[in-house]
Amino acid sequence: MTRKVKFPLMALKSTRDEEYFRIFEGRMLRKIFGLLQNEDGSWRIRMNQKLNELIENVDIMRFIKSRRIAWLGHVMWMDEKKTPKRVLEWKPIGRRIRGRPRKR
Repeated sequence: MTRKVKFPLMALKSTRDEEYFRIFEGRMLRKIFGLLQNEDGSWRIRMNQKLNELIENVDIMRFIKSRRIAWLGHVMWMDEKKTPKRVLEWKPIGRRIRGRPRKR
């Protein structure tokens, strides 16, 4: 998995994001497996049930969450000087000002 794909997976936050990943997965699987030809010779797209059978019901969200846990384990074993470890253990100091920034 390349860095460009891996980094957005770490930013997954809400159930809406999960829904978008499932939609994206369906689109990509339809492109990969292509159209299905009926008995009469016409073509149609594959339905979700058939796509799930082809990939043996592997869930994209379970895969993403397992990769996040594996990445966390990797970062936990890193040296204290490494940036990901420092960011993981960082405690912000102070408070942010609420609201919109003032006009200059």
